[in-house]
Amino acid sequence: MKSVDEYRGIVSDKVIAEIYAKGTRLNKRHVIHINSTYQGGGVAEILHNLVILMNDIGIDTGWRIVPGTPGFFTTTKRMHNALQGESLDMKLIHKDYYQGNNEKFAVFTHIDHDCVIVHDPQPLPFIKYVHKKQPWIWRCHIDISNPHEELWDYIKTFILRYDVMIISDGKYRRNDLPIEQRIIMPSIDPLSPKNCDISQQEIDHYIEYYNIPLDKPIMLQISRFDKWKDPQGVVEVFKRVRKEVDCRLILCGNAATDDPEGAEIYQHVATDNQDLIEKRELLLITAEDNLMVNALQRIAAVVLQKSLREGFGLTVTEAMWKARPVVASNVGGIPNQIQSNKTGILVDPANFDECAEAVLRILKDEAFAHRLGAGAREFVRQHFLITRHLREYLELLLEVL
Repeated sequence: MKSVDEYRGIVSDKVIAEIYAKGTRLNKRHVIHINSTYQGGGVAEILHNLVILMNDIGIDTGWRIVPGTPGFFTTTKRMHNALQGESLDMKLIHKDYYQGNNEKFAVFTHIDHDCVIVHDPQPLPFIKYVHKKQPWIWRCHIDISNPHEELWDYIKTFILRYDVMIISDGKYRRNDLPIEQRIIMPSIDPLSPKNCDISQQEIDHYIEYYNIPLDKPIMLQISRFDKWKDPQGVVEVFKRVRKEVDCRLILCGNAATDDPEGAEIYQHVATDNQDLIEKRELLLITAEDNLMVNALQRIAAVVLQKSLREGFGLTVTEAMWKARPVVASNVGGIPNQIQSNKTGILVDPANFDECAEAVLRILKDEAFAHRLGAGAREFVRQHFLITRHLREYLELLLEVL
């Protein structure tokens, strides 16, 4: 189990001292986080780290998962897509599944905590079915800058019951909400298996174990197989790049347990690119192995994140921390991380040629790639580590409690 003092040497002693001081003021307060999946995706990854560290500094912090039927998760996935701007027939939103599942969850989950933090739309209605006697915070991790209006009006019924809403970017602020909207950007944990320093021997082990050829430069995208991550679009960029530079593409990802579309999208990518897969020009990896992801990011010549929508994009942060040059979409929270041509390259995800040109520039100019990587790591150290994230949560808790 990690402790805050293990981050000494990565962040300043001043940061460590501030965290302990704020934690002392919250000592023995009882906080609970609620979301819809224990693994897969950035929310679960953040909570694995945040909950441990909150407990370490003396805040009794729990974590609950709202279970769901296939009907519930199909409905919430449609909601997720529509809140990010996709069209929607509201008849496909089964409110009985959505609200009924949360009402049932309330029967099994007793809330006697000092503060409740609910993550994303899946458990959002939970607040309606309990006797609210403490501050409740809704943490929205997705891009809600252009939501489906009828759906947004429906979920506002529940949002209005909360005391504070956390968003990842000022672009997501909603003028039609009378509750406080606090910006807290996500983070990575530099000590987690996915981000910790690993030796060349360990890297070699994982490359051999997963049978990954290293005879040519590797383009890499780490993401769930999700339409918003545009895996087929990444393949189209790869096809353009390999006309000039012989390279290999790896798409590594999984399907979160609350995402019923993942397997279907993976199958589409596999079927549509069978020739590249047979020649091992394209590798599809679905193993749930954080150390393998760590190794892949360290051997990649260039890391892509060609998202069409992106709440924040922690896979960008992860690659930057490993000093890798990143080409990423100029959408959502990604521009908060990438200063173009300094800490990475921002591109229009709809412009495959622009994306390919950015990748080629990195592959052809080793010195430029090195400068991008060095700038990226330092930028993450300053802005996007779990210690900053924890400190901002503590500041909010001190206010609401």
